[in-house]
Amino acid sequence: MSARPPQPVSLATAYIAGVDEVGRGPLAGPVVAAAVILDPQRPISGLCDSKKLTPLARQRLDGLIREQALAWAIGRAEVAEIDQLNILQASLLAMRRAVLALPLMPTEALVDGNQPPRLPCPLQCIVKGDASVPVIGAASIIAKVYRDREMDALDSVYPGYGFAQHKGYPTAAHLRNLREQGVSPIHRRSFRPVALLLD
Repeated sequence: MSARPPQPVSLATAYIAGVDEVGRGPLAGPVVAAAVILDPQRPISGLCDSKKLTPLARQRLDGLIREQALAWAIGRAEVAEIDQLNILQASLLAMRRAVLALPLMPTEALVDGNQPPRLPCPLQCIVKGDASVPVIGAASIIAKVYRDREMDALDSVYPGYGFAQHKGYPTAAHLRNLREQGVSPIHRRSFRPVALLLD
C-alpha cells in the first residue's frame, strides 16, 4: 500500500528510502516493515526511533509522513513464514516486500540494523539508524503504527490474550494468558515460550 501513484523518475533525482521493521520480539502476529521516501521540500520534524515516541506522537507523525512523503509502502511476513524461515529471514523478507511495493524505485536504501535484505537497489545498513537517520525513523514510525493497529484489531478476534495492550510481546500478562488459554492461530510456534506449551 502506498501514498501516491507511480511517478516518473528523473535520472538526476535521488530517491533515498529509509527501511525499518517492527515485531521481531513478539510471540504473536506478523513482522511488519516500512519503506519511506521523504520529500526534501516538505521536511517533517521530530522523526526518530518510534519506540521513543508516545503513541499520540507516533500517530501524529504517521499521518504527516503518509501525507507529505514522496512515497511509502508496507511489507510484512506472516506467522507461518516466520515459523518456516526464522524471524531474521522473515524480517528481511518483509523489508524487501516494502521496498518492492514503493511506487518510486529508490536510488539507494538506508536500512536499520546490520543485516542487509535483498533489494533491487544499492543499500547501506545503519545500526540504530532509526534514532539517527530521519528517513529510517519515518519508516520505523509507519511500521509500528501499522502493526499496533493490526494487533488492536486482532485483540477482538482472539480475545483474552491482551493483544491490544502488549501487541504480542512476551509480557507477564501475555505469558499467563497464553498458559491459561492455549496457543492461538496467530502465535509463533517456533518461539520458545509457545513451543514449550505445544510440547
